[in-house]
Amino acid sequence: MSEMIKPITKQQKVQAIIDILEELYPTVPIPLDHKDPYTLLIAVLLSAQCTDERVNQITPKLFARADNPFDMVMMSIDEIKEIIKPCGLSPMKSKGIWHLSDMIIKQHNGEVPADFEALEAMPGVGHKTASVVMAQAFGVPAFPVDTHIHRLMYRWGLSNGKSVEQTERDAKRLFPRDKWNDLHLQIIFYGREYCPARGFSLDKCIITRQYGRRSFINEVIKEQEKKLKLTAKRKR
Repeated sequence: MSEMIKPITKQQKVQAIIDILEELYPTVPIPLDHKDPYTLLIAVLLSAQCTDERVNQITPKLFARADNPFDMVMMSIDEIKEIIKPCGLSPMKSKGIWHLSDMIIKQHNGEVPADFEALEAMPGVGHKTASVVMAQAFGVPAFPVDTHIHRLMYRWGLSNGKSVEQTERDAKRLFPRDKWNDLHLQIIFYGREYCPARGFSLDKCIITRQYGRRSFINEVIKEQEKKLKLTAKRKR
């Protein structure tokens, strides 16, 4: 199986990966439902340790009450918490939503700032959340790294997997800047569909099979062989 890995340069590998992703995902819809930078910011904050599907079920209820910072601060933190409870971490997220809404009103005239530093200064907003908002709301090139991207960049031998920060630096160094905003979504979609953390199949994941990290592929093959031996033993 290891002979499937093609001996090519890193740049050729990167281009091959881009080509496969563009063929699979020629259009990349934004997974979180929103109508403007504010509703996207709130949706991204809610998505921490929660699926996009769950967030998209909850945000209509929240935005029916408050889809702008002025209406949001008219609600109490407890009211926000009650609505967003199914998204998890609701005590922390509800405080973040109320206080960042207050900050947007007082410091930014009610508008979400198109600025990394200003976004990251807000409660509940880390670098990844700021990057998603900058990329998806304002079209500024960014490369937000989630668990899928972190996992795939390691499996594909494009980053060492030591930290999300390192993965982001590597992604920005290897991929063309004008493709960052599409690529980060394409990789997420690919990770969910073809290269999951659990139930990974080398047969299904064409990119890992052809361009993946040799040590990772060897581990997968060993696991497969172990399972085959166990199955054979049981059948005896």
